[in-house]
Amino acid sequence: MKSTLFSVAALAAVAAAAPAKNNLLAIRQAAPQITDADILNYALTLEHLEDKFYREALANFTESDFAAAGFDSTFYNNLKEISSDETTHVSFLTAALTKAGAKPVAECTYSFGVTDVKSFVATSSILEGVGVSAYLGAAADIMSKEYLTAAGSILTVESRHSSYIRATLGESPFPSPFDVPLSLNEVYTLAAPFIVSCPDSNAKLPVKAFPMLMSSPENPQNITAGTKITLLTPEYVVKPADGTAQIYAAFITVTGPVFTE
Repeated sequence: MKSTLFSVAALAAVAAAAPAKNNLLAIRQAAPQITDADILNYALTLEHLEDKFYREALANFTESDFAAAGFDSTFYNNLKEISSDETTHVSFLTAALTKAGAKPVAECTYSFGVTDVKSFVATSSILEGVGVSAYLGAAADIMSKEYLTAAGSILTVESRHSSYIRATLGESPFPSPFDVPLSLNEVYTLAAPFIVSCPDSNAKLPVKAFPMLMSSPENPQNITAGTKITLLTPEYVVKPADGTAQIYAAFITVTGPVFTE
């Protein structure tokens, strides 16, 4: 893909004042209180997305298509196992919500932008990485020890999925000593572009998508630490409140935001 979408919150929180960790902390603390049922339905929303993503791709692309794209039968069969894992996660979360007396959300309609095997695998890597950060970020809000353990067991599996796909793509399977926990809104911002619509019967989740950033097509394809890049703001303009203050981007990491001009 020539351009990449990023969330304002997940990749860069745009601040109109001088960099301050307290600004981002205040935003997170201002988020509404959520219940375990909210979190499970949030997780189910993501699992539905991943489940449909793999089922759709494996229905559209054959083992021969993967071979032609340079992926062997072992990788193809492992993708089928990953798909099965995601289906199992959907079933588990649906049963847990039903047992708790909450109504599970149903599968939505999606548009993944996948046109061939390679774009499918690249998108798979993104979704698995988001899944890891989603469960990690939600863990602190789960009150039930039983649900926390269950979420943790899904998190470790999603992490293995992510590592395996990254390694297959020739990327480091463990690029950092820490994984980055993302808030519900930050994760939903990354997932929202894939969601076309959801059933009216689905419960409204306490999440919202932030405005999007786009990596300029002129940026290098592989963006690494220290790379100078241009971020675009499609359909809106970022301006400082006083018209003169410097605007910064805050890259979210587990050890705190890293600010840059």
